[in-house]
Amino acid sequence: MAQREAAQTASQGQTSHAKVQFGYHRHPDQDRSMPAEHPVVVVGAGPVGLSLAIDLAQRGQSVVLLDDADRIGEGSRAICFSKRALEYWDRLGVGDRMVEKGVVWSVGRIFHGPSELYQFNLLPEPGHKRPAFINLQQFYAEAYLVDRVQELPAISLRWCNKVTGIAPRNDGVALTITTPDGPYKLHASYVVACDGARSSLRKMVGAEFAGQVFEDQFLIADVKMTAAFPTERWFWFDPPFHAGRSALLHKQPDDVWRIDLQLNRYADPAIERQPENVRPRIARMLGHDQFEFEWISLYKFQCRRMDRFVHGRVVFAGDSAHQVSPFGARGANSGLEDAENLAWKLDRVLRGWSPERLIETYHIERSAAADENIRESTRSTDFMAPNSHQEARLRRAVLALANETEFGKRMVNGGRLSVPSVYDTPLSTADADNWRAGPRPGTSMPDAPLAHSNGEATFLTDAFRAEGRRFALLSFANGGAIDLPEDVGHVCIGQGCIGGGGFVDAQGLAGQRYDAQPGTSYLLRPDGYIAARFRHATGEAIAAALTRAGGH
Repeated sequence: MAQREAAQTASQGQTSHAKVQFGYHRHPDQDRSMPAEHPVVVVGAGPVGLSLAIDLAQRGQSVVLLDDADRIGEGSRAICFSKRALEYWDRLGVGDRMVEKGVVWSVGRIFHGPSELYQFNLLPEPGHKRPAFINLQQFYAEAYLVDRVQELPAISLRWCNKVTGIAPRNDGVALTITTPDGPYKLHASYVVACDGARSSLRKMVGAEFAGQVFEDQFLIADVKMTAAFPTERWFWFDPPFHAGRSALLHKQPDDVWRIDLQLNRYADPAIERQPENVRPRIARMLGHDQFEFEWISLYKFQCRRMDRFVHGRVVFAGDSAHQVSPFGARGANSGLEDAENLAWKLDRVLRGWSPERLIETYHIERSAAADENIRESTRSTDFMAPNSHQEARLRRAVLALANETEFGKRMVNGGRLSVPSVYDTPLSTADADNWRAGPRPGTSMPDAPLAHSNGEATFLTDAFRAEGRRFALLSFANGGAIDLPEDVGHVCIGQGCIGGGGFVDAQGLAGQRYDAQPGTSYLLRPDGYIAARFRHATGEAIAAALTRAGGH
């Protein structure tokens, strides 16, 4: 109860510099003569670990969630959460709270000096339930997720439980856990390490964390003020208030604004983070000093990843597996995609529905996604903070070109923002039909507005969520029957749905986005990715695609 009250206090309005603490509670596992056996132990109660635990619990798995701290939310940290993350959180039962509290935005502006180069809209088309992005302090997101955890008895959330040892077993992993009451042991079929960029579990398995550390430093200041700036992402190259460097401005809830300022690579962090030294920089940017600091931090870009995300029965997700620069909002969002990708696979393997090698496809899909995020993050970093005279000359030329040409604007890189990953995966069934458009196998399902047969409005992502956490067939009816296994859901659109109860594509956007004809169907994975698509599906073709997508 104390844990729940603390989380509710955070979610009802603590500022980002507050420390929301949870009490340590002794668990009966600590008094057992032999280690307790659990199907899954998740290490790290950040957004990734919390989301993964909720997803598994909703699928019927018992989860132990360990965190070595007793608190959430020191500083806003990650603030920018994508449409894909919000759709995932919808399935976890927390999407509405995130959006209601968050600052919704889709427009960004790029400036060079005092002049605007161009603007962009990340969600230019209508007919989506969720916005392109919200800005929300990470401690709010964690508080809402902890609230949800407390509603799920299948999750045992244990604060001040630090994993200090792991050892492989024939059928899982043995863990040694240190608490204020002393150590105890657990056995788990699988352990998922979501313990961040400084992952202790990564060191315990002896894994490398190879990559690049960029030398330029960046100052983050979250300031509380009343301002008339629009809710947009503003990025400057060589602004008049911070000559020769870059700057970023973003709005957060509670009249808090995120400001990022590029510093000299030789700047002394201990000096630069002092409020009396930060205040003049922010005042020059804003033109006034009527603000209060919520959080100040300095960081260097790091783009790194593990060689393998799966080490026997220990699986790595989020920053413990990969790390990118914060520009582009690819850190937390890619970690949430890790959780979404892994949860359904772990569930199927634990139930014996799929072979253990299905977990290997988590590494295949998410390591490739990490490589793509690192490439994009590195390109952004090289453009924002050139490492050589040649790179600096190229940037000056591109920025000059962007003042005059459209193709020059496309070359400007102020942080390419997170988009859903595309998987080249053995779980996909290759197209056997002709398609002019529509999401291909290995891509995430696009949303579209629908209506129930009674006229009530809904969205495709909600219709998919209502089918439960399983494979589902999205079909555009032609009056024919489709032979589906009992454990496969069905979202039928059109007037010819057998047995009635189909959805209406009143605006025609679902058909347009899926290149649909009567009889078109898509097999959706439990994470909302396309496993296969058919112009005229047969029971045999669907069964073969299900077998492949299940890892057999």
